[in-house]
Amino acid sequence: MGDKPRSDALVFFGATGDLAYKQIFPALLSLVAREHLSLPIIGVAKAGWTLDKLKERARDSIREHGEKKDEAALPRLLELLHYVDGDYREPDTFARVKKELGDARRPLHYLAIPPSLFGTVVEGLSKASCLSEARVVVEKPFGRDLASARALNETLYRFLPESSIFRIDHFLGKEPVQNLLFFRFANVFLEPIWNRQHVRSVQVTLAESFGIKGRGAFYDEVGAVRDVLQNHLLQIVALLTMDAPFCSSAEALRDEKARVFKAMRGLSPEDVVRGQFRGYRDVPGVAKDSTVETFAAVRLFIDSWRWADVPFYIRAGKRLPTDATEVFVELNHPPRPIFEEPTQTSPNFVRFRLGPDVRISIGARAKKPGTTMEGEDVDLVASQHMAVAVKPYERLLGDAMRGDVSLFARQESVEEAWRVVDPILGDGSRVYEYEPGTWGPREADDLAPQGAWRSLLADSGGVQVVRDARDETHRDEEALPEGAQRLKPARR
Repeated sequence: MGDKPRSDALVFFGATGDLAYKQIFPALLSLVAREHLSLPIIGVAKAGWTLDKLKERARDSIREHGEKKDEAALPRLLELLHYVDGDYREPDTFARVKKELGDARRPLHYLAIPPSLFGTVVEGLSKASCLSEARVVVEKPFGRDLASARALNETLYRFLPESSIFRIDHFLGKEPVQNLLFFRFANVFLEPIWNRQHVRSVQVTLAESFGIKGRGAFYDEVGAVRDVLQNHLLQIVALLTMDAPFCSSAEALRDEKARVFKAMRGLSPEDVVRGQFRGYRDVPGVAKDSTVETFAAVRLFIDSWRWADVPFYIRAGKRLPTDATEVFVELNHPPRPIFEEPTQTSPNFVRFRLGPDVRISIGARAKKPGTTMEGEDVDLVASQHMAVAVKPYERLLGDAMRGDVSLFARQESVEEAWRVVDPILGDGSRVYEYEPGTWGPREADDLAPQGAWRSLLADSGGVQVVRDARDETHRDEEALPEGAQRLKPARR
């Protein structure tokens, strides 16, 4: 990516909004501190604000969400700030943006605004001659379904080529998600077994213990399928199942991901179970008769030679017992037993813990001490550490300024992901109620192999707690120190 010119200004629309407050200002501070960012940063909004008020907003944002080690760079960030207050529908607003850009010719425009305004803003920038060498970052959701995603792309293509559009999904900027891709292709031992001949099933879980957090009106228009499954979780599946790119270029990586999305079979109503936690309808902004799902479990198939007939079980939900994201790849049993063990043994597995910390482990069988040839389940811990790294928005904003599209979604992949979930959007299927603090409705068990979702390893005050997803039993284990590698008994 070194041959691409770096952006020489940043314009972010929606500068007074919640996303700017929680994510963009802290990310910009880190970029100023670590990369010595020194370009004009122009906030745009219709709020009746002044530059001084925007600076005060930035200070409050840093106090609440910024990193302490970066606070010394705050005066430099404030010096770079400009502000344009105006209506996105008025040409004068974009004329003033043009004036604030000064000599900058390659701005990065960040649209932290509703998708319904993308076309209006991009057209305004085009008429003000602010797009000729520009890049534009758009926030998800990239539509509400396949038809609206296509319409949104057609709107953007009226003014911009695909190479200038950066569809940002903060999930792809997370260190553990990048580590999944790295671990697969920086090592050779997984490749021989990473196919339908050896993999029995795959489970992907995104569990959140919290609820809607004051976003009732927004969430009641979205639901779990649109909020995290169509984007975050299908992206994880793509990284998990794609073939190796022929080189390290961004487009080679995105080509392989696109092939996987195209091979994903569209979901049908019998492939999904929806749930809604008890009390959701009492959340402010939520309809009293809402049928929006706060939990979704689906069964997905990828119709490629590598993955044909391997079931992928994906679930995501609010008000579950823990906060964790995990991938569990279950391998086939040996073709025939050699040792006469008293009970059915557990299969081997590969587990990727993607959050809140990083843990990669392989499940195996080892002989118990003694005179009999009897085994026990063990975890071969390949990696374990807390995910303290560059934060997603800092990484993605920096990449966009450099023109690196590796971690941004391409149009065809976005549309293919919508194609996968489109058949279950608004299909009228039943939404089952579940109790907060449980693993969703019991009906979801019917999707998983033999009705058993695998357990999640949850972090609890420095102690590893294993919670079984079926009966919610748990036990404490001695926590491993950061970076430790050892063999230990496992419970699944």
